[in-house]
Amino acid sequence: MADEVLFERRGRVALITLNRPDYANAQNSAMTYALDAAFARAVNDDEVAVLVLAGAGKHFCAGHDIGTPERDADKSFDREAVLWWDHVGKAGADARYAREMEVYLGMCRRWREIPKPSIAMVHGACIAGGLMLAWVCDLIVASQDAFFADPVVKMGIPGVEYFAHPWVLGPRLAKEVLFTGGRFGAERAYQAGMVSRVVPRADLETTAFDLAGQIAQMPRFGLALAKRAVNQCEDLMGLRPGMDSVFGLHHVAHAHNAEVSGHSLAGLDARGMRDQR
Repeated sequence: MADEVLFERRGRVALITLNRPDYANAQNSAMTYALDAAFARAVNDDEVAVLVLAGAGKHFCAGHDIGTPERDADKSFDREAVLWWDHVGKAGADARYAREMEVYLGMCRRWREIPKPSIAMVHGACIAGGLMLAWVCDLIVASQDAFFADPVVKMGIPGVEYFAHPWVLGPRLAKEVLFTGGRFGAERAYQAGMVSRVVPRADLETTAFDLAGQIAQMPRFGLALAKRAVNQCEDLMGLRPGMDSVFGLHHVAHAHNAEVSGHSLAGLDARGMRDQR
């Protein structure tokens, strides 16, 4: 397993840690596939009952890597989530659609279906692609300093690829978050039902592991079936086809940006996203 993700087993709980702290755990492809390997390791270990996902350093995850020195968008990886051709060397929308269907939408859907309960342990920033990682987990425990945002409408894009906003936030808050691109704190996320617990930063790890320990005492197969039952109900409420339709809109936006500005992200990088008002 690569250094981009760390794996530690504590009793019946697997702690999986995003490990690019110098870049606020921005997700490049190497991290994505290392995270997939860590999840697979936890699923295949019969001694692991619950997964906890955390971020090293000051933040949980600042989103997709759109500009670090280790950005690897043009590098080939063995595809795990979607049976589609390699994006490398393809032109235009062909390349972007293939890559994002695999490393963003496809991987998140794959991780949502893990048969063991998962808890996101969120502190600091959880932005855009970071939301996707938290949302695929079954529960979210957040510290009081945690904040959340999906600012990609600043690029003219209608939200991140794993478009769960209306289901995890409700339609009104989802629209406010997208329309403004602004941050919302852990307490508001709790009020919306997105976050399970909000605790002082000093209590974050203890709270998450206490909750994981409680869950770990339940029958493994019963937990897997209960998780699948809720996920199936979400899908019947339109989650999966909704994501499919919005993924198309997402790529219309990329194509529009490329045609109008010559840049699929409307010329914005991480700093530009942060500084734009």
